[in-house]
Amino acid sequence: MAPVLVASLPRSLASCVRYGPKHTKICWSLSSSVGPRRHKSTPATAASLVEENGRIATSHDEEKKDSLDLTFCDYEAAFKSKTTWEVLRAMLVFQMCGIRPLVENNDKLMKWGQKILGKRLFGSIMKATFYGHFVAGEDQIKIQPVLERLRSFGVKSILDYSVEEDISQETAEKREMESCSSHRRRKKKHRYYKRTDRTSSHRWACESKAEGSNTMERYTPQRKFADRRYQVSGARTYFYVNEAQCEKNMETFINCIDAVSDATHGTGFAAIKMTALGRPQLLMQLSEVIARARQYFTQVTGETGPILLTDVNTDVFEKRFRQENVKVDDPAVTKWLKNMTYDKKGLIHIFSWSGLIDANMLLSDMFRVPNLNTGQMEPLISALTREEEEMFKNMMRRLHTIFQYAKERDVRVMVDAEQTYFQPAISRLTMEMMKKYNQDKAIVFNTYQCYLKETFNNLSLDLEQAYRQNFFFGAKLVRGAYMEQERARALELGYEDPVNPDFEATTEMYHDCLKECLRRIKFNKTLGETQKIAIMVASHNEDTVRYTVRKMAQFGIHPLDRVICFGQLLGMCDHISLPLGQAGFSVYKYVPYGPVNEVLPYLSRRATENSSILEKLQKERTLLRRELWRRITKGQLFYKPQGDYIPVGAVRKD
Repeated sequence: MAPVLVASLPRSLASCVRYGPKHTKICWSLSSSVGPRRHKSTPATAASLVEENGRIATSHDEEKKDSLDLTFCDYEAAFKSKTTWEVLRAMLVFQMCGIRPLVENNDKLMKWGQKILGKRLFGSIMKATFYGHFVAGEDQIKIQPVLERLRSFGVKSILDYSVEEDISQETAEKREMESCSSHRRRKKKHRYYKRTDRTSSHRWACESKAEGSNTMERYTPQRKFADRRYQVSGARTYFYVNEAQCEKNMETFINCIDAVSDATHGTGFAAIKMTALGRPQLLMQLSEVIARARQYFTQVTGETGPILLTDVNTDVFEKRFRQENVKVDDPAVTKWLKNMTYDKKGLIHIFSWSGLIDANMLLSDMFRVPNLNTGQMEPLISALTREEEEMFKNMMRRLHTIFQYAKERDVRVMVDAEQTYFQPAISRLTMEMMKKYNQDKAIVFNTYQCYLKETFNNLSLDLEQAYRQNFFFGAKLVRGAYMEQERARALELGYEDPVNPDFEATTEMYHDCLKECLRRIKFNKTLGETQKIAIMVASHNEDTVRYTVRKMAQFGIHPLDRVICFGQLLGMCDHISLPLGQAGFSVYKYVPYGPVNEVLPYLSRRATENSSILEKLQKERTLLRRELWRRITKGQLFYKPQGDYIPVGAVRKD
């Protein structure tokens, strides 16, 4: 940590920074008084005094906390939650992840293993290796020991039922294109309409395409990219089968919420994907509508910036309508103007999104705008069948069911990010769900992929909306999982590459997003509303974690404020997660579970993901070897992990 940072800190925080010739350490005072936490991992008592740099403070908690080595080289702290067998297993698994031919053919090898050895013997071997390392157990009961041990070492859990359907590329493409078939047939007619009727409300789309941007091509189904697993190893993919399957997926998410509530007692998360809860094509169409609505806003007002940040109200629309001889006293136009979402600062949305999710409005009724040439109300969305309208209502009902149940069980739910042709709709619906369910605390969390060029702007706008509409905001920051696929699709269809040019640009984007969140959290603290914003830093990158810890100190944000937490996958980067948790930071492990022979697609993705970060694996393997040697030389081969740490926000169990 640079001395300039220390100089800028309040005296109460600056006194907690430690330097050493080998390690950089940070200690936090976990009391309401000024003063640092002692460095040794000994429990503080209610009456204990800490003296350092001439300052004395009383510690009011009885929780065990260690100092944090920001080089993340403390192998004893990293693996003290593992038995020696688990250390050996981790070394074996990571060694195998470094064998390229093995990883590249892991899917075939696992299928052959099942056929040759039989599912029972193959399952036993997997439990002793990959499954045992990356998966917590088969069901809600069998995962309890893993969750309890993580908890005892200061780490909380995000549960995910990781059973994935193993289907061929051909089957995936067929399902995807069939779910888009009715829309594709309409698309030809819709394009002809746009070409022949230049006075329609779709004129701006034609002009945009004439300029060569191909912006709207992003929202058209493509057989070449119908298998959405293409070049994606870090995320699960759901393919639409029917409404009954979506109901089953909802029940799975509900069961996961139950498991989180029972296992973590109000400190855990569950994760969902919106494409699992309805027909994905509807999300693509809704994303296209959002893009067209922005174009319409620019066409009417002349403003090119985000709607939320412009000084525009309904008077601007009325004035332009009168200029274009659009009858503002027409009941349909009057109703449209009345349904805009705005506050004292100006316009927030040109549509009533809350009406869409709460009042069961039809998509085709809601997304209509006055045509500046004809004065008639015309649709921004392609005509939907009655069945498709019902499908969208079903998707909304499932989302409401999940979030309402999560609120009742006091479980937070992260909505995973997906491809850019789905994400505008996913983010908009998630924000509206936040507005409804995050009135008392952050229950619903949105995910922001920082490899995308638009992420900082989108995050800033969502933070502003939460502030103006006064609801709790929850976000997970990730680098992202669809980069190669997004680039290939943009190149193929001729629209701008949505991905940052390189790793450094993505890191800068991540850090800028984090700083904006911290800035707003600091502002909220001055208003006495510290917990209005909750952020998960979901990263396996040491530099990003270090950056976050240091920025927390710089902005005066304490771990016990419970507004910043960290997240890593089970079985990965324990040298980051465990020391953070033992030092008093809020840390989560993403914990998958499910029957061994049904989580093979998940295990395949983990093997592939680990092989792509060989440098990081090399460090973890080195630390594992050093910990093994330490136990051998110290006579601790039969070491039994027994943690007595309490995660941030958790209650000590008697």
